[in-house]
Amino acid sequence: MTNSRTNPKVDEYLHEVKKWQAETEKLRMIILNCGLTEDLKWRKPCYTFQNSNIVIIQGFKEYCALMFFKGSLLHDAKGILIKPGENSQAQRQIRFTDVREIVELEPVLKSYIHEAIEIDKAGLQVNFKQKKELKFPEELQNKFKEFPALKNAFEELTPGRQRAYIIYFSQAKQSKTRASRIEKYMQQILNRKGLHD
Repeated sequence: MTNSRTNPKVDEYLHEVKKWQAETEKLRMIILNCGLTEDLKWRKPCYTFQNSNIVIIQGFKEYCALMFFKGSLLHDAKGILIKPGENSQAQRQIRFTDVREIVELEPVLKSYIHEAIEIDKAGLQVNFKQKKELKFPEELQNKFKEFPALKNAFEELTPGRQRAYIIYFSQAKQSKTRASRIEKYMQQILNRKGLHD
């Protein structure tokens, strides 16, 4: 099925992806029928309303997920939203292991997506709990000076991924260990991947 709102980058992604292909295609169809704009962000199909991120389709080892960027603001009448991580404040996922689950939930998914669009139209924001400011280790700052491309790649990571790296690098007691950890993960950062991707 070709939809005039489909993005060739997502067509290419679907052609390459091996796992959760049927689930991703079904979610894509539902989302596009809700009038969102399709793009590929963080190497995943992402859907926006007036350039604001609404939902993203994520494939993991154990499940496929539809993640709402401001999911914590949804009413979740069906009780199906899950925090993607223990420190997630805004995002919420609906997880699937089979395309049939998506088909059964289609009317619910559409209502959640429409609610997410209304939340965005209303300009509602998630009230984030203040996290203590993270301090970049000196070794990482030095690498940023040495390799500006690394700094750019790091800044393009999601705040959660940045935080995971900073915590991991900073946990090492010795400067030598911090430097070797940074060295080990440089290519992963340059590939715009998180610590656990």
